[in-house]
Amino acid sequence: MKIYTLTTRSFLIAIPFMLLAFCSCRKDMPELERPNDYVGGNFEEIFEAYWNGMNNNYVFWDVDTTDWDQVYRRYKPLFANLNLNDTADVRTGYTYFKTMTNGLVDGHYSIQFRSPILRDSASINPSFQRMQRMEDFRNQINPNHFFNTIPAIYLNSGASRALVNAPGRQTFAVSGSMEEGIFYLYFNTFNLRNTYNNSEAFAATLDHFFTNVLEGEQPRGIIIDVRNNFGGALADLDFLLGRMITSPLHFAYTKSKLDNNRLDYTPWIPARVNPVADAKQITAPIVVLADRYSVSMAEITAMAVKAMPNGHFIGERTWGAMGPLTGNFVYNGGQYSTSFMDLVYTSSLQLKGLDNQSYEGIGYPPDQVVPVNLAALAMGRDAQLEAAVQLINRQ
Repeated sequence: MKIYTLTTRSFLIAIPFMLLAFCSCRKDMPELERPNDYVGGNFEEIFEAYWNGMNNNYVFWDVDTTDWDQVYRRYKPLFANLNLNDTADVRTGYTYFKTMTNGLVDGHYSIQFRSPILRDSASINPSFQRMQRMEDFRNQINPNHFFNTIPAIYLNSGASRALVNAPGRQTFAVSGSMEEGIFYLYFNTFNLRNTYNNSEAFAATLDHFFTNVLEGEQPRGIIIDVRNNFGGALADLDFLLGRMITSPLHFAYTKSKLDNNRLDYTPWIPARVNPVADAKQITAPIVVLADRYSVSMAEITAMAVKAMPNGHFIGERTWGAMGPLTGNFVYNGGQYSTSFMDLVYTSSLQLKGLDNQSYEGIGYPPDQVVPVNLAALAMGRDAQLEAAVQLINRQ
């Protein structure tokens, strides 16, 4: 297969290219063991389906410290003793799955169950469970801080705000200026391009930011705030940062699995942000604000901004879920389902930085650490935002 030609391709165009490459080589692909092909009539079958799904689809076996073979030897007999028709046994099975996955490095990883007996049980999420055990665990910043407090206290008059409600999702954005020539943008999720195309109010707020930044003279500085942002669409990298560069920005590498072998991977493939039409090279400082609740695309954006010669990252170490996701039919890896599990949510690819370091499970570090102080935020004081302004003023 000619997959090695992908080393010269941008990651952002790699997904469709990889799809074509794998489809064209489908005859050479190994016979896959589909986790949802197991009958699942008892707990032995349920365990086998899940274990093989992980064995074949999980993309972090070369960095994860979990002894997956030991998991099989220990838990196979335990599951064999459980009765699928017994409520107490189903709940015991839930605790087994929780213990088995406790140390998995994938920051996206979660399990959602189909069983009505487990309807009152939370999804298994090892990354969040580890965060809850931290001595300095804190809750998220109140979203009203971004939508109401920052415009009232920190932004000049004329700021633009948009709030879009949809079933199961609320998207909002804030755009404004701070001091002379410093422009600020906040958004709570990465669904920018799609929401821009479907909401006039949301488009107006983003256009307010784009007009400030891209028209006229260079700004003095730009602040992109992705705190409390749980990620979303990868295409937003070009949509947002692609307007501020005039040549491709290499910021990371990705690799995927090749077949059912746990350790059989493609080479590392360069990941790039690509400039869009009418882009403008921004030479002023670009500061991204992120915190421990900045997840997935929010972390990838922080990494991309730091790769810019004028990029800076202020805040806290991020969540640690940096492996991109897509359907597992593309990469023979990633998320899957079984008869017992509605979804095993796991990354499709590994991602590492230009420093050859993987930050999966540990989070991406800022170059200036400024912790979140919820008590100060409640009083209207945002030390991270103030640090970003100070950095720009020092440049």
